[in-house]
Amino acid sequence: MTQRNINIVFSCLIALILMSSCGRDNGGQLIGSQERPKWKGTINPYGMVYVPSGYLNVGQSDQDIFSAYTTRPKSISITGFYMDETEISNNEYRQFVEWVRDAKGHEIMGDYIEDNFGNEEIDWEMELDYESEDLDEMFFSKDMALSGRRELNPDLLEYTYDWINWKKAASGNYAGRRSEVIEKKTVNIVPDPFVWIRDFSYSYNEPMTRHYFDHAAFDDYPVVGVTWPQAQAFCHWRTKIWNDELGDDQSLVENFRLPTEFEWEYASRGGHDLAPYPWGGYYVRNSKGCLLANFKPGRGNYAEDGGMHTVPVDSYFPNDYGLYNMAGNVSEWTETTYTANAYQHIHDLNPDLKYNAKDDDPAAFKLKVVRGGSWKDIYYFLQTGTRDREYQDSAKSYIGFRCAMTFLGRSIDDF
Repeated sequence: MTQRNINIVFSCLIALILMSSCGRDNGGQLIGSQERPKWKGTINPYGMVYVPSGYLNVGQSDQDIFSAYTTRPKSISITGFYMDETEISNNEYRQFVEWVRDAKGHEIMGDYIEDNFGNEEIDWEMELDYESEDLDEMFFSKDMALSGRRELNPDLLEYTYDWINWKKAASGNYAGRRSEVIEKKTVNIVPDPFVWIRDFSYSYNEPMTRHYFDHAAFDDYPVVGVTWPQAQAFCHWRTKIWNDELGDDQSLVENFRLPTEFEWEYASRGGHDLAPYPWGGYYVRNSKGCLLANFKPGRGNYAEDGGMHTVPVDSYFPNDYGLYNMAGNVSEWTETTYTANAYQHIHDLNPDLKYNAKDDDPAAFKLKVVRGGSWKDIYYFLQTGTRDREYQDSAKSYIGFRCAMTFLGRSIDDF
């Protein structure tokens, strides 16, 4: 056999070996799938802090002055999670509104491209000229415009979000088609400015109605006038833009969501079990007599704590987890459905009571837990163990929200 033939045979043998080992280079051993994305174990969502896994005695930390018995003592465990260090601000929520506005503009202009799977998606590279007549339908007509201004019609800014009904999927009460457990909801996402008028009779709050969400003076103040579904839509959108940035070749993270009632209480205590307030003490003033949160001092001296209404989201000192305004400023939506006797039924591991109420459900089914107390509440509602509730389709001038995200894998502090 010539040297040339030997070289040809040798090359063929190498090719056959490579082909036979492709995708099975395991030496006959059980080593797991080798084409998995890398997971470093930690992420760092901007503006969030890590709340470690731990143990908590939930319930009223002080006298139950209303004798409601809705917060009976219970010991629970909570898995580590991330939480926004501040309430969602007007300017952060405005990023959501502007994204929906631009999506609507691109839809009108027909700015679509086809992705790698043949699906149509918005071409965000195209520029939008909101002065163009082509986008006139997004603005109030002349007979509805105030003083001839070109003002965006907020009724057009809708966002559709979806989720899997895990309870239904786990029950098996469906024919096995995934579409049967996917639920969707479309909501208008613009905060309701009229809450400042509706919430307070015989009170001059028109300046807050006109300017609170739009004026730069309030950019760093907590967004209010948002319903529970609007907060859910924000979380869905935040997850979408996060995953879009990660791309297809990286591990997707858990969804942004509202914290559960008990995650919220655990985080608010800042590692101080049974502490009545987020700062760990028993009083709403420090040793110098300064108020430690934004609420309604005394019989209504609103200005004494430094804020007539809301204050910037990073006001006052954070608790020991680094979370601001876990008491006062605005009450906060949680993921949890409110029932007065929930503590008697919940599990002691990551407890939560969840029900996605339909539009035609009775009003009692639409109650969600809100926590933390607000700028218009007395100090009792600032306590870490105090529960409150509101109808999910109601918007208020004293209710906002912040996001949470479950930590995946072994807890950072679990060594």
